[in-house]
Parts: sequence; C-alpha cells; structure tokens
Amino acid sequence: MACVIAAPASGSGKTLLSLCLIAWARQLGHSIQPFKVGPDYLDPQLLSLAATQPCRNLDLPLCGEHWVQLSFNGYGGRSDMTLVEGVMGLFDGIGASSEGSTAEVAVNLDIPVVLVVDAGGQARSLGALVRGFRDLDPRLNLAGVVLNRVSSPRHRELLEEVLTDIGVQCLGCLPKDPSLELPNRHLGLAPAHELSCLQKRLGHWASLAKQHLNMDVFRTLLQSPKRGPDPIQSLFFPAPESSQQHVLPVAVAQDEAFHFRYPEMQECLELLGMPVLSWSPLSDAAPPAEATGLILPGGFPELHAEQLSECKITFSSLHAWIRDKPIYAECGGMLLLGRGLAGPDGTLHTMAGLLPFEARRGRLQVGYRLLEARTDSLLLRKGERLRGHEFHRWQLCSESDESVGSFGPLWQVEGWKVERRAEGWNLPNLHASWVHLHWAGSSMIPCRWRAVLGFAAKRNVAAL
Repeated sequence: MACVIAAPASGSGKTLLSLCLIAWARQLGHSIQPFKVGPDYLDPQLLSLAATQPCRNLDLPLCGEHWVQLSFNGYGGRSDMTLVEGVMGLFDGIGASSEGSTAEVAVNLDIPVVLVVDAGGQARSLGALVRGFRDLDPRLNLAGVVLNRVSSPRHRELLEEVLTDIGVQCLGCLPKDPSLELPNRHLGLAPAHELSCLQKRLGHWASLAKQHLNMDVFRTLLQSPKRGPDPIQSLFFPAPESSQQHVLPVAVAQDEAFHFRYPEMQECLELLGMPVLSWSPLSDAAPPAEATGLILPGGFPELHAEQLSECKITFSSLHAWIRDKPIYAECGGMLLLGRGLAGPDGTLHTMAGLLPFEARRGRLQVGYRLLEARTDSLLLRKGERLRGHEFHRWQLCSESDESVGSFGPLWQVEGWKVERRAEGWNLPNLHASWVHLHWAGSSMIPCRWRAVLGFAAKRNVAAL
C-alpha cells in the first residue's frame, strides 16, 4: 500500500515525520524504501541516509506517468515498507494548478495520504483547515493527521477533540524537540553530509515515533506495494548490443561541492556499459585518465568557490579534457566552467574559464522548463523537446553577447510565467545548462551519451 506524507505548506514537518518513521522501521530491522515527490535533491539525501538505500523521486512533469508507476512498484516492492514524502503543500503544483503536486501523485498511485499540520497557535481552526484539505479532491484518501509542534498535553487533547468532531483520525503529535531542528541553506535543507550526530539522532527519532505516533496504524500504512519489474532494466530491454561489447567508463564529479544527482543516472550509465568513476574537483586532481566522458552535476560550488579557485590542476585538466572528450554539465557543474564564481559574501573567485561568464548571486529561478533544441548538439537533435527543472539563485554575467552568440545556445527554454529564451552552451564536446534532466525520465539521453563516448573514443584512438 504505502502512504504519502503531505502537509498544507512547506515547513510543516513532512521531512521530520518521514525521518521518524524511517528511523523506527530501521530500528526494528525492516527495510524501507523512501520516495520524494518532485525534483528535490536535498530532502532525498537525508531520507537516503536514514533508510540506508537511495531515495527515489516521483516526478510526473519531469518523468511522466509510466516512469513514476515503474519506479514506485519496482523500487518500493523490493523493501518491507515504503514511504513517500510530498513536496510543498498537498495541492501545490505548476503555477496555480495541481499538476505535479503531491495530491496528483497520490491519486496516480492510489495510495492514502497522511497530513502533517503545524498546530502551533491553533485550536478549533484546525478543523476548518483539515476539512478543506480532505474535501477539496474527493479522489484523495486521507488516512489521518499528525500534529507537529504541539505545546502541551492539554493542547493535544483539545486538537484531538477537534479532529474527532470532523471524523478525521489523529495519528499522533510530534512535540517540540531540539533533535527535530534541521539546518537550512539558501535552497532549502542543508546537505545531508553537514548533519551532525546522525546515528544518535536516528535513535532519538525512532523513540519519538514509538512514544508519540500511532505505530499500529503506520505499520499497516507503510506496507510496500506488490513488487514490479526492475525499473532501469525495463527502460532498456533489451539492452543495446554495443553496451555489452565495449566498456566506456565515465567520470562523475562527486564531493561536497557537487552532489545534486538522481541515483538513476548512475544506474542508467552502468546498465549501458558505462561504469562510473568518482572524481572530486575539490581534491585538485585530474579526472581518471581511463574515463571516456565527464559529468559535472549540480551542487553548491558557490559555498566552496574560494577552495575551488585554488584547484589549478582541476582547471588545467578540464581544458585538456574538452579538446578530446565530452563533458555534460548541469547547473552548479556549469558554474565550474565559467571565468568566475561569487561566493556567498559576493567575492568573485576564478574558475576554469572554459566558458565566457561570471556568476553572481541573483534572484531565485525555480520551476519546470519545456526545452526545445535550437540545433543539433552533443545529445539533442534540432526540434526535439524535453522537460527539465531549473533551481538556483545565481545569474550569469558576460561582457559581450558571447553567452548566446559565438558558441550558440543549447535550446529554447520556457515555463510558467517564464518568457521563452535561449539558454545553455552548445559546443562540439560540451552540453552545459542551468537545467537539470532526469536520465530515466529522458532515457534517450544516456543512449545518446554512450554513442557520443563511443565516437570520441574511436576518434582519439585513430588520432594516435
């Protein structure tokens, strides 16, 4: 069955409740598969650490209904229990619609919803709020409510009475507790590797679940769906014959500055005969020489801009690399390739200089993007359309029109309340953009990437 942990708004306690339930399951020895609705990278890192297995994103606009169903049943069915953490408010989707919302995913998967509500300062008004969320979409199955930040036993009794009056079950109340405070950064929660004393916190979260939640009900709600086929193998069955004949290793930047990536990217690569080799730009070393391609995912390079600016071997190796081998760069990975990157204090630090821009803090850019290729490029063909997601607070500054002129844009980008514009960098050996793609949701991308690596490898051998 599984259940969705949802809320009226961001900051209500979805992640905290999810972590308590995962910690409880793990303490009892159960395996539990976490999912996250939407294109989030940060919450899934915490859920992955707590569950000791990768959290998967359920993103209908980015990946489509087929992949969401395949992922939920394929990954969820492998574990004893399954939990889905929602995104933002229950009905919040693209613009003013519910497209891509937690509610849409719950209806699509036909699984019940648990609403976690910040009850601070509320009494009878809680009934109006919960009734509205229960009744707005009759297709939803509201299994119950968990109340967060309950101030006293008396407050709890009052709120439980309110819920009983409207026929909604209270599944527990999380008290105010220091262990439930999670650090934040400019794009949301801080990365999981910055969370201190994780094992101690997990033990405390499990105790909070046992003491304050109705675990008899949750034990039933968290039961996993019937196991489906392997999701990645289903995408590429039968696998291309060439992937079984020629191994093409790929270097992927993975360190404290670059860690925004979906686990399916690596799984797609490895199934198609492209084993992943980890590389840290912060270590000031060249990527592994045996790699045939390089992927620079997003992350927080701006928080490490000063340290990155001292990585001269990293920079020189990137200049040498792009002459012979392809690079795929998203968001923060693209920022590494510019001339300069400003840190949080506004100080500009030198970067690799492969692309003619400086990046400084700007206004928030967030949302799904419809992408249309302007011309043939490393991974796209003219006129092809994809769906991606943009999420950053930095902007590119250039002294001339080079950002769109001499190199040519990668694609045309548009979205809700976003005017159509040229975006990205299109070079013979480079795909670079603000936009994140989900490689399982756009399965032609890993196939095209393998073809590019194979062509480059043959060309380099011929040149020897």
